[in-house]
Amino acid sequence: MSRLIVISNRVSAPTGSHSGAQGGLAVALQAALAEMGGIWFGWSGEQTDAFTGQVNLHRGDGYTTATVDLEEQDIEEYYNGYANRTLWPLFHYRIDLAEYERGFAGGYQRANERFAETVRPLVEEEDAVWIQDYHMIPLGQELRNRGCANRIGFFLHTPWPPRRLLGTLPEAAELVETMFAYDLIGFHTQEWLESFCDFAQRDMGAEIEDGDVIRYRGRSVRVIVCPIGIDAGEFRTLSDSETARDTFRQMKLSATGRSMIVGVDRLDYSKGLEERFLGYERFLREHPETRKEVFLLQIAPPSRAAVETYQRIRNVLETLSGRINGEHADLDWVPIRYVNQGYSRDVLAGVYRASKIGLVTPLRDGMNLVAKEYVAAQDPEDPGVLILSRFAGAAAQMEEAVLVNPYSAEEISDAILQALRMPRAERIRRWRAMMDGIEREDVLWWRKRFTDALLEVPLAGPKAGATTI
Repeated sequence: MSRLIVISNRVSAPTGSHSGAQGGLAVALQAALAEMGGIWFGWSGEQTDAFTGQVNLHRGDGYTTATVDLEEQDIEEYYNGYANRTLWPLFHYRIDLAEYERGFAGGYQRANERFAETVRPLVEEEDAVWIQDYHMIPLGQELRNRGCANRIGFFLHTPWPPRRLLGTLPEAAELVETMFAYDLIGFHTQEWLESFCDFAQRDMGAEIEDGDVIRYRGRSVRVIVCPIGIDAGEFRTLSDSETARDTFRQMKLSATGRSMIVGVDRLDYSKGLEERFLGYERFLREHPETRKEVFLLQIAPPSRAAVETYQRIRNVLETLSGRINGEHADLDWVPIRYVNQGYSRDVLAGVYRASKIGLVTPLRDGMNLVAKEYVAAQDPEDPGVLILSRFAGAAAQMEEAVLVNPYSAEEISDAILQALRMPRAERIRRWRAMMDGIEREDVLWWRKRFTDALLEVPLAGPKAGATTI
């Protein structure tokens, strides 16, 4: 059986921890690697004075992590620059926030060349290589340039923007051309896949064959829809852990009989937190008779603090939560509990189960695993209600959630009232339908669907035609 070589921007050490610093992708990849075996390679998160390509190895839990340090310039141009100030806002439809600078693009290319040079000696002949996300789009081409004839797949965890938006990127066609070095590309939803094909076909002249194969200048790549899931069984176990039960009791006690609405999001403008607060504020104003019966707990650990737009959203939310609390709070009630720190997944499982409503309202999201974890944590006999943005990838699989337009404060307000008044029988019916999907299409299903498709690719030697952005 082939080993799996996972390559991503950041790597989580195989410690068996349920650290709050671990995102949904990290947990999913750990589960995939533990089952299949192999190596997880990426940036260590550390800075070095001079790039040497020295690899730091750590073994455990059935796989090995391999990390490399980057220079300050690489971090600034590749990570803070092109990845998070150019591609991230663009891929989330925020071209007003995207910064297009040649230095960023050059640093992005250089860092991917360094990743390729460093990881290439670790890849054995039978290995399947699985590259993750927008940080490393050209990495497959760089591995091909170094003679890597292995099967190489790429998975995008963000949305793929419509062609008119992607066209604002100066080197868009060159970036997409590097993706034809892959054998397989996966997307969370049909919408993201169709947007990719639309650009390749209409702006680059690529041809679509057999519905899922794109050909361009003698190269071809298969594209599939493969929505990521969670380890549903593991999360149910977490929900029944002592820590989760203690947290559940603590939250119920602190609620003093009120219904809790919970939001858990990385502090990011794509998560719709400002719009969420405004929608909740509208609910407080429109329904004063019920407002003291609820409170919103928003957990938003900071991220990417070096990027100015993230500093700005934090300032906006602090101001907004302060204003809402100042206007609506009473001696025995505060409408918003706003917390800027992360919590372990077992603690979050207890928080989710104690809440009446899960409020997941990103403006645009590739998938959103918080929505699935919220559902998985619920008491089957008395589940809470998931309010979900229709612009999250998860909405395609979770149609029984209360779907909203996150830009509409009215819809958020109406959805909160609907969820609070929803009969238990309806809550159970909606929860059961969503839970069935979460259990059926879990993280192991995701891994198997992608890797099975990748391993079906015949080995035909490296793809020619190097391109740099």
